[in-house]
Amino acid sequence: MNYTRYQEFMAELLGTMFILLFGNGVNAMFVLFNLGGYTNITFGWGLGVFLGILVSNRITGAHLNPAVTLALIVTKRFPLKKAPLYMSAQMLGGFLGAAIVYLFYHAKFKQFDPNLEHTAGIFSTFPAITNTFMPGFLAEIIASAILMFAILAIVENFINDKAGFLAPFAVAALIVAIGMSFGAMHGYAMNPARDFSPRLFTAIMGFKNNGLTDGSLIWAAPVFGSLIGAPLGAFIFDLTLAKKVTQ
Repeated sequence: MNYTRYQEFMAELLGTMFILLFGNGVNAMFVLFNLGGYTNITFGWGLGVFLGILVSNRITGAHLNPAVTLALIVTKRFPLKKAPLYMSAQMLGGFLGAAIVYLFYHAKFKQFDPNLEHTAGIFSTFPAITNTFMPGFLAEIIASAILMFAILAIVENFINDKAGFLAPFAVAALIVAIGMSFGAMHGYAMNPARDFSPRLFTAIMGFKNNGLTDGSLIWAAPVFGSLIGAPLGAFIFDLTLAKKVTQ
């Protein structure tokens, strides 16, 4: 079935928005209300990705991430001409997801952090090692490479086994696993739409210490780390496990 460009745009926008709704939402529950813990956060993000896939997969295949779209383009799995449509939808979806979470919790923000000095981390990631750039940057490259490699393995396995309906569950479990095992160094953003778009929202809304307008380069690690790591993971998959066409 063919879908219109508008439907493709909305599928990527809404799917990415769902990731941020549940991901930023669970962060807000933990920070603003002291409810749950890190395990809740990893499952909240995993469920957000699961729901985002369900929203968009039928129409676009659920990229939901400019780094994933880039990796599919450079490995010739996706046409370059569609990149602006998909990536702009993803970035806008991330922004809108963050905005809705802020609107939902606005009264609590005013009570908990009226000057918006301590809560930008609800929306975007920050490094564990604060006096140097490279550890967080390297963490984002590695985590994004793991993400992309595993996504391609999941898709190829389930499609070949005619069990594609299981792929969203597997990708959601992958997000939970990466968060639990590799999340602390820089928040396992692995997605510019998950990190830069909400960070831009916090900057516009006047959040202090937001990693974008505070003179730091914190924003660059998740953006460029993911854009390097995801294609790297795709190339490694192609060199190792990708199904080869035989004559």
